Amino acid sequence: MYRQTVDIWTDLHQELNSFILSKVKDVEITNDILQDIFLKIQMNIHTLNDSSKLTSWVYQITRNTVTDYFRKAISSIQIDNIDIADKEYDEPLYQSLSNCINSKISLLPDKYRQAILLTTFESYSQMALSKELGISYSGAKTRVQRAREKLKELIIDCKNLDIDDKGNLISYQSPSK
Repeated sequence: MYRQTVDIWTDLHQELNSFILSKVKDVEITNDILQDIFLKIQMNIHTLNDSSKLTSWVYQITRNTVTDYFRKAISSIQIDNIDIADKEYDEPLYQSLSNCINSKISLLPDKYRQAILLTTFESYSQMALSKELGISYSGAKTRVQRAREKLKELIIDCKNLDIDDKGNLISYQSPSK
């Protein structure tokens, strides 16, 4: 017979709390996610066919719920509100460049856009990115590197950029309105 949800809570909530907190780095969000997980457990315990696999089943629910949280968080980041231009420049030219780069980020495939947004704008390290996405550290490094390469290709294709032989930005002319 399956254990009561109260027993599962007693046995696993502290361990799951630590696991989730290591991923999201926020106590309130951790508590919300933990509550969601135990609701899912209670609603779906009848689907568990082998009670000896309870802990792995609960961890799968936990990983999926944390992943869902990050997907929602990533999709709520408004690219239009990200200002890439250096804060000391308020000139329209730099604002135009920022808008150009923002539009290029939005063209990246989801997995690369997510890597760029988290590592560049949310200050995630590549190690933190690997944990958040549930991929290896080398996989996270590769994803960030490919994301940067793809973004650079998109930016270099802009007609209003002057690029040197090594692919470095030399100058930018604001597009005509």
